[in-house]
Amino acid sequence: MIVKNQTISARPLKNNDSFKVFTRIIKMSFKYKWKLFFGISAIFLSTGFSLYIPLLLGNAVDAANNLLSSNSGEVSTINDSKNQLYFICFLLLISSIGRGTFSMIHVYFGESIGQHIGYELRMMYYEKLQRLSFSYHAGVHTGDLITRGILDVEGIRMFVQTAILRVIFLTSLIGTGTFLMITTNPVLGVISLSFVPFVAWKATTARLKLRSNWYALQDKLSVLTKTMDENLGGIRVVRAFSAEEFEMKKYQVISDEALKLSNEQVSIRSQSISQISTAFFISMGIVLLVGGRQVMSGSITPGELTQFLAFMSILLDPVRQIGLMINGFARGSASGGRLFAILDLEPNIHDEDGSKDVKVNKGSLEFRNVSFTYEGDNHETIHNVSFKINPGETLGIVGPPGSGKSTIAHLIPRFYDPSGGPILIDDIDIRNFTLESLRHAVCVVEQDTFMFTASIEHNIAYGNPWAPDDRVEKSTHHAQLAEYIERLPEKYKTLVGERGVSLSGGQRQRLSIARSVMMDPNIIIFDDSTAAIDAGTERKIREELKSLTSKTTTIIISHRLSSLMHANKILFLNRGRIVESGSHNELLELKGQYQDLYNLQNKARGKI
Repeated sequence: MIVKNQTISARPLKNNDSFKVFTRIIKMSFKYKWKLFFGISAIFLSTGFSLYIPLLLGNAVDAANNLLSSNSGEVSTINDSKNQLYFICFLLLISSIGRGTFSMIHVYFGESIGQHIGYELRMMYYEKLQRLSFSYHAGVHTGDLITRGILDVEGIRMFVQTAILRVIFLTSLIGTGTFLMITTNPVLGVISLSFVPFVAWKATTARLKLRSNWYALQDKLSVLTKTMDENLGGIRVVRAFSAEEFEMKKYQVISDEALKLSNEQVSIRSQSISQISTAFFISMGIVLLVGGRQVMSGSITPGELTQFLAFMSILLDPVRQIGLMINGFARGSASGGRLFAILDLEPNIHDEDGSKDVKVNKGSLEFRNVSFTYEGDNHETIHNVSFKINPGETLGIVGPPGSGKSTIAHLIPRFYDPSGGPILIDDIDIRNFTLESLRHAVCVVEQDTFMFTASIEHNIAYGNPWAPDDRVEKSTHHAQLAEYIERLPEKYKTLVGERGVSLSGGQRQRLSIARSVMMDPNIIIFDDSTAAIDAGTERKIREELKSLTSKTTTIIISHRLSSLMHANKILFLNRGRIVESGSHNELLELKGQYQDLYNLQNKARGKI
């Protein structure tokens, strides 16, 4: 099978694409309008208290100066100056408490919105992965998807948590502070703002560099996740071939590349923050020099200069936060672009317009000139395949590797859609079924069985979790697994381990058969699902299933002729075409490819 790689590109977004990403994230935050309202209200109150503090400091300095100059004056004047100073100190205390309280409130609501949006995106992303088609999952690596679902969601959450309300806070603080400085002293105001063009230029260039860096870093972290996932999944192969050193070197190369990108990111951030702060302090020094001369000339009071310097000090923290904001915007842009690329995908396989929850009554199955080509393949995997199975009959399918056997199995539950020809169940096109109702009626037992990290009972009852315990036990008897389970200390509560590593291949296949029996499907497909089971056990399973599948339409795909020679009809596939069809005896009489395979297996293993 050839599948076109569909890994989503991690190229940096253009500026207009970044704007769309930010707009989309901000729209999501509007769902939490009350949190936004209280957060923004707290921002304005915090800004008011923050900018009131410099005014109070200026008045305090002037009051203290007046007190010193009036020491030899009247007692009433001295008392008035003291009272004024005490009152200003009281207002400073109240303003500081108010600033701290409302800052805490707006940070709380900002982080709360970020957490909610992170939760929402995680659920949306996980749901999307459940619905994306098999063709998509066949072309991407799970490590990349996991990285997007964890690191990219976290990047967006951090952007919302630290950026959206903070932008409003910094804008209001810097904007109002600038206005107050200009109106307080135009000359000093212009000098203090002289560093703004440099800050704007530096912030823009740093953001663009960081955005590209974040894309590259997130992509490299995806590769790290892929590498570790493959290594852990194939740890037995690694150990068997003594390839630990090779795997370590491979992982180290990728880790070194990720570390290099991280160091570049740190360098960009630290340089931008340092240069912006330096520009700020240079302008502050010039303000102090010019303002000091104005104080000495008597054009302004010491309190007014103090007030002005306090305004600049209040603005120092927002200026420093610009560096953090740049990083937050860059990461949010990169993470949003990567995550939304997945969320915007539409599954190739979905419920068609007008599809219904159809109840399968009989279970007849028919292929009418069905053809199929995998995406990225230039040749048809199956071509004009036609056959019909009556309810309760068994169809065997055999053929060399790559002849299209498993493809037929995957087309019936609509894991893929054929490129030509309809597939009918009870004379109804399967595209008229909802996917849920179709897959309740059709069960595929794969050769490569997957086990969840859960108990044996949970794995067996996965398709029918509300079934009673006795039904679970009966299904294991049919699959010739009950005797093994009863010997386990925890019996049906025994954990099978990640991906069923604690079970042998044959035990996993028998557990998968038990799971399919629990579903009680109308059509059951065994896709080489007894390959790891010995012939004797397979024969017992087949005998046990006879009574259960007497009314079930059964398809058996196998390389082992003993698994399907009892079928009502057998199809021999070669290069995607049915080259021979009939019962076991009829195919032997044809003296064709089926008989050649039969003779070959007889010669290798003795009489079947």
